[in-house]
Amino acid sequence: MTTLAGYTREQFLADLVAGVIVGIVALPLAIAFAIASGVGPERGLFTAIVAGFLISALGGSRVQIGGPTGAFVVIVYAIVQRHGVDGLAMATLMAGLILVGFGVARLGAAIKFIPYPVTIGFTSGIAVIIFSNEVKDFLGLRMGPVPADFVPKWRALAAHLGVVNVWAVLVATVTLAIIVVWPRVSRRIPSPFVALIAATAAVQLLHLPVETIGSRFGVINASLPAPALPAISMHQLPSLAGAAFTIALLGAIESLLSAVVADGMIGGRHRSNMELVAQGIANIASPLFGGIPATGAIARTATNVKNGGRTPVAGITHAMTLLLITLFFGRWAGLIPMAGLAAILVVVAYSMSEWRTFLAEFRAPKSDVAVLLTTFLLTVLWDLTVAIEVGMVLAAFLFMRRMAEVTNISALTHEFRDPVDDFERDPNAVRRRVVPEGVEVYEITGPFFFGAAETFKERLSRIAGKPKVLILRMRHVPAMDSTGLHALRDLIRRSRRDGTLVLLSDVHTQPLVAIERSGLYDEMGEENVHGNIDDALNRARSHLGLPEMARPTFAIPTVAREKEGGLAQ
Repeated sequence: MTTLAGYTREQFLADLVAGVIVGIVALPLAIAFAIASGVGPERGLFTAIVAGFLISALGGSRVQIGGPTGAFVVIVYAIVQRHGVDGLAMATLMAGLILVGFGVARLGAAIKFIPYPVTIGFTSGIAVIIFSNEVKDFLGLRMGPVPADFVPKWRALAAHLGVVNVWAVLVATVTLAIIVVWPRVSRRIPSPFVALIAATAAVQLLHLPVETIGSRFGVINASLPAPALPAISMHQLPSLAGAAFTIALLGAIESLLSAVVADGMIGGRHRSNMELVAQGIANIASPLFGGIPATGAIARTATNVKNGGRTPVAGITHAMTLLLITLFFGRWAGLIPMAGLAAILVVVAYSMSEWRTFLAEFRAPKSDVAVLLTTFLLTVLWDLTVAIEVGMVLAAFLFMRRMAEVTNISALTHEFRDPVDDFERDPNAVRRRVVPEGVEVYEITGPFFFGAAETFKERLSRIAGKPKVLILRMRHVPAMDSTGLHALRDLIRRSRRDGTLVLLSDVHTQPLVAIERSGLYDEMGEENVHGNIDDALNRARSHLGLPEMARPTFAIPTVAREKEGGLAQ
């Protein structure tokens, strides 16, 4: 393992300490995330142990800590409600295979290009849902199951505000206060762990009438189960495909985002494709041992780095710490009050919300704000899968529109100006050339792709009359796609029928290669594609039966149009 090259005893001790601390931090979070996801608390521990070990041992980041995270709560809860625990296990296993496929296909870098407003939108939306799910336990409301949908959920919560359990509110408030205040006392001992111990001790010693994990879920299974495949038939697999892809996509985004944050903290560089493969293997193994989806956990990874963890040994130690706690103290997890776990998840939701960043995005372009709000509202009111899909599609359409607006087609010989460069500074400006009568020069500025093809057709349809020669300057066209090629071919064929010769000038490498591969180069003829405007103008003069002109001198800018029998100065 290259990360252990030159490994020292001092670093080993630092990794051990960091691993133990992160394991203690992960304990209440693993239990809380599992319960919030609609499964038993032990499944969160199994996930943190199995997936946490594999992500650290095989991952592409030196310090990544993996396990259940708040981002998965909404997805997992919905899958459990629709397909049951076995359906969740199979969807997680399928997601693991997809993640391995992402890594093998080297898509690690591509996933990073998901628009920022989409990421912030669904992350903030998840935070709102997590908070909403914890209101019942935070207030100790005496009510039946809470509706899954956001609006009915809040209606049900509002209808039961008259049956608030004061003791549950007190336990949750004290837990919340300890989490906030304890870091001022000591940062070595994690505040969620201290808060949970204090809340549990207070409830048991004072015999407070609040609900606990044990009273809701019964006896906690404190031993790691034998691996087993989920009991799912083949005909159920297609219905799980969408959920599996959502788990895989979200797991990839979260893990790579966490790895990038870790890189900034340690000055390192992770291997994104290997990280995806490790995440995939972890999500294949986790459901076999009764676990739920796992990914890189930003907060736990940051805790690892801040406490001296610098190699995978810290992450492995974190998993082993959780295993020992589960085996020797797991049965005591039933004593933990639900109000205390709710307080921990409220803090998690607050951190996930990134409300300052969310509000700051309102100063971004309106298109980005539209993507942000659409993704956020769909996450909260509809479904996370739909939110990501619609957010991505909307972002893509808005990007295409923006790029189409950037691409410009200008009639240089009509307006006598160059759209990009000041002619007095640019020796290649059209205003310095003598353009023969019957020749029109148009310049395309920006990528010539499908978003700009309609603009291209519209502008050229406005040409007054039918010029004998049409020159298209492409010096500011860095790229061209098949739709742009089709629009260009259509123009050339229509122009040929109208008796107009189309010439290309200043063509860059990528558009030229695309033109050659499409066969358009041979269709046009080599003599009609030129590297500069002077050669294109001379080709136009030759086609018109006029003598070639010498290249212009640039002492005095000249704008001229050739007349019969001479030049107009």
